Amino acid sequence: MRRLIPTGDGSRPVEFAQAAQPVPAPDEVLVKVEAFAPNRGETFLLEAPEPGLLPGKDVAGLVVQAAADGSGPPVGTRVVGHPPRGGWAEYASVATGSIAVLPDELTTVQAAALPLAGITALRLLRAAGTVTGRRVLLTGASGGVGHYVTELAAAAGAEVTAVTATAERGSRLRELGAAAVVHGVDEAEGPFDVVLESTGGSALGAALARLVPGGTLVWFGQASRTPATVDFFDLLAGPENAVIRHFHYAGAPYGRDLVTLVRLAAGGRLHPEIGRTADWSRTAEVLVDLRERRIRGKAVLTIGAAR
Repeated sequence: MRRLIPTGDGSRPVEFAQAAQPVPAPDEVLVKVEAFAPNRGETFLLEAPEPGLLPGKDVAGLVVQAAADGSGPPVGTRVVGHPPRGGWAEYASVATGSIAVLPDELTTVQAAALPLAGITALRLLRAAGTVTGRRVLLTGASGGVGHYVTELAAAAGAEVTAVTATAERGSRLRELGAAAVVHGVDEAEGPFDVVLESTGGSALGAALARLVPGGTLVWFGQASRTPATVDFFDLLAGPENAVIRHFHYAGAPYGRDLVTLVRLAAGGRLHPEIGRTADWSRTAEVLVDLRERRIRGKAVLTIGAAR
């Protein structure tokens, strides 16, 4: 089979290679991949790839070999999955605890855009606690996670202020339920009960200063790739007893969250924001554009006739 492997070349970060078809473990299904969605964090790993790196966490396709232990769906079932690696290939092994069956209402392309960003959004909001009736500040809102968080939080009754770089990106966030859209943390009119911060650099300190006393900041990324700095003395005139939490979405199994995301998307209550769809022959180009923030929302690559 063919798979994409890292090159270490920033201008063309992956290339095709021949590889043996994966041999699933007893609790895994073999999926014929029809679509996959790269994540911006994966583009950073490709800059100096570790030996043996096989990227690919978000896949959707057709089960062509059922799990030997009897768990999971039968051959011929359309699924979305979140393997730990190896998804940028014609076939991928995925644990049955980290897949969800796709209904007819959801296309393979839509499903591929759900896993990492959607799971992150679900778990991030759980970490933040109840958001109903609370004021929420979300930085880095124009990416896949930001779109899902905005829609889920607004649907739960939160008053969301989204921070995004351009007015064009902000218009869609308003459609998804954002009460306000600003282009920098300094423009956000606080105070906020909850801050969800993914930018790093100076944004974390500026966002922290906009918390109510006893408010919570959940730090879940550093998209600017600039280390965050906080001056303790700045807090003395700001949010007393603020709580700062570090968050990372990872922790299998992912199946229950995928089932939730599929149900919401199929029911029209969650809308995958796909900024670009392309054949996987253009993966290298798409990865560069994703890394350089030239794609709004998610990018999805298709293999063959994705449905």
